[in-house]
Amino acid sequence: MRPTYLEPHHNGNLNRLGEETLKKLQSCAICPRQCKVNRLKNELGFCKTGALARVHSYLPHHGEEPPISGTRGSGTIFFARCNMACVYCQNYEFSQTGEGREVSSAELADFMLELQNLGCHNINLVTPTHVMPQILQALNIAAGKGLKIPLVYNTSGYELPETIKLLDGVVDIYLADMRYAGEEMAAKYSCANDYVKYNRQSLKEIHRQVGIAKINNKGIIERGLVIRHLVLPNNISGTAQAMAFVANELSPDTYISLMSQYAPYYKAAQFKEICRRISRQEYADAKKIMDKYGLHNGWTQEAHGLESFAGINIKPIHR
Repeated sequence: MRPTYLEPHHNGNLNRLGEETLKKLQSCAICPRQCKVNRLKNELGFCKTGALARVHSYLPHHGEEPPISGTRGSGTIFFARCNMACVYCQNYEFSQTGEGREVSSAELADFMLELQNLGCHNINLVTPTHVMPQILQALNIAAGKGLKIPLVYNTSGYELPETIKLLDGVVDIYLADMRYAGEEMAAKYSCANDYVKYNRQSLKEIHRQVGIAKINNKGIIERGLVIRHLVLPNNISGTAQAMAFVANELSPDTYISLMSQYAPYYKAAQFKEICRRISRQEYADAKKIMDKYGLHNGWTQEAHGLESFAGINIKPIHR
């Protein structure tokens, strides 16, 4: 399937979009934080990222959902920093401490092309929100050099719908978190007291753009939305409210990845209610809620055992 970004690349719209969004960094408001700092002069807001994207690693990743990793891996680029601050983040070394290095748009484009040359099914942009303008510039360069595999926008879900609208006709696949159903929980554990508001608005816009996930006869996703819902201890993630929203406001055919791999990383030990792995019963209860709302598309992890989902081994950037 021809990725949608090739048309705006050929008619010049992708180049213009990259330039226009980069200008937005002069008074940055591309995510719900709306810090208004001049990132083009390397003023730092919440995400502590200036004019250049910072990359921790890039590699063919075989640990994503099966239609995304496929048989040859997902060409995954892990960006450093984040517009959230989850106290339990398993990737805190680079998402919160900034481990990695700054790269130009041209170098980022080379990473994309290298991953394509390795046979990856797609380019998987992990935590892309705060560096979306730099990604668009890199994408335009890479498309001009022969990039022709789809983009996966792998986001925490803390997005401005206005920013997501800019990606219409550019991104084919959205892998979006629906982390919380209650603002109090989002504020306490991720420093994002308006997460639910913006998450739901953005998911509606994503669904409008790409709709239900389309998986080809080889089992590879070509287009569409996949929602990840991480089951947290003591129902902190609000699974029932989250699944009700998906079924009633999006579609019961939406693909859901019900994730069991929560572990008390980073600062989680400081919070007694999340300082443990989830129980098998908690995960089974979450699965029952999915069934209750008729959400039968997607992936669950109970067949593998919870112990199998303690995280992935991410190697640092190698050049």
